[in-house]
Amino acid sequence: MSLAGKLTRMNLLVTATGLLLACAGFVAYDFVTIRQGLVNNLSIQAQVLGSSSVSAILFNDRASAEHTLAALVAAPNVVSACVYTPDGRPFARYRREKAAGIPDQAHPQPGDVARHWFEHGNVLVLDPIVFQGNPAGFIFIESELNAFWAQIQKYLVISVLVLLGALLVAGLVSASFRGAVLFPIQALAEVAREVSEKRNYSVRAGSDTPAELKVLVEAFNEMLAQIELRDRELREARDELERRVELRTAELAAANKELESFSYSVSHDLRAPLRSIDGFSLAVLQDYGERLDAEARGYFERIRAATRRMGMLIDDMLNLARVARAEMRRERVNLTAMAQAIVADLRKTDGSRKVDCIIEENIVADGDAHLLRVALDNLLGNAWKYTSKHPTARIEFGQAQPNGHRVYFVKDDGAGFDPAYAAKLFGAFQRLHGSSDFPGTGVGLATVQRIVQRHGGRIWAEAAVEKGATFYFTV
Repeated sequence: MSLAGKLTRMNLLVTATGLLLACAGFVAYDFVTIRQGLVNNLSIQAQVLGSSSVSAILFNDRASAEHTLAALVAAPNVVSACVYTPDGRPFARYRREKAAGIPDQAHPQPGDVARHWFEHGNVLVLDPIVFQGNPAGFIFIESELNAFWAQIQKYLVISVLVLLGALLVAGLVSASFRGAVLFPIQALAEVAREVSEKRNYSVRAGSDTPAELKVLVEAFNEMLAQIELRDRELREARDELERRVELRTAELAAANKELESFSYSVSHDLRAPLRSIDGFSLAVLQDYGERLDAEARGYFERIRAATRRMGMLIDDMLNLARVARAEMRRERVNLTAMAQAIVADLRKTDGSRKVDCIIEENIVADGDAHLLRVALDNLLGNAWKYTSKHPTARIEFGQAQPNGHRVYFVKDDGAGFDPAYAAKLFGAFQRLHGSSDFPGTGVGLATVQRIVQRHGGRIWAEAAVEKGATFYFTV
């Protein structure tokens, strides 16, 4: 193919590509905009119908609610609608022949937020009905998408016509400007061919040959020289960086080894005097208990309790350090089975309690099985502990997917906490309840946070005093 043909084809191809991308962008934008507008209109209709149905729901006037829904006959795109009671049962229905089916039960998302979805070629909207700040029920609307697809088809036809017209204009413009671009290049090519074939070095290119070609060659050579220089500098910088990384890695490994040795040394050095204090206190109680009055024996018992608590703090401190240093082995972990085993162990330790444990089926995650077991053990153990003051309790482990991201949660109806102090939850040795009310060292949640962070996730909590707490985490 000649250079002229290549330039023409290149111009047409660039024009077509740009127009295709532009048309695709406009059509995609219209697709999203029109569909979102349809969903917004349905949501507005749902809110209007929901507001009109509040009194019917409150006074159990089914006929009035059905009469309100019957107004949808003026909207030919709406094929079905339903008003639900606050517990999700159908209260009043409206249906056309093309309806895909009204759900037998409303299943709102956490927080009773509006949602929509697409099913059987239709769009479906489920909105909560709120009266004076309280949930009064739900409104469901199903609409066809025929008008939506007709609009998209019209945009596609217009885009194709615009594309064909633009290609025609681009071809004409390319033909008119082709000579001005090609003639100097063809003249230069003829000179080069003559020099190559006839070895005639006396010929010269015409004076009208563009000087940009010489500038281009010189600029290209200069660019190659700069690239070579930068490449050499990059190699030197990379070698220096690798040396620094090796040095820092060695220093970090040595520091970790020293920290581990220090941790075990501190543990051993602290445990020895603690065992002595506890042992001698026990010996005094056993050998001289009859000579001591009740107050003195109480002091010795408090000494022993303090040493045991100090031992627990040492153990928790070491566990926290191990979690931060432990090597991770990622695999598919069945969190449902893990939670069931933990609850079974908790029931064995305190089988007299009436605790309703609800564990969702088929909850899995990718992570380190040992570390995830430690995290769930702490979260479920806390839920078990902080519901111990209630005669009956409910603990729930499940998952949700708000905004398409999977979130796991452990929920209880126990003592809860003041949300104003939520920032202190995950600090080591931070406690929001007194040890006399609920035993513990305040390290469990700090351990859970480190495990979650090592899995690339985050953890947060929501609660209210005496209304329970919910801990959410991702991995």
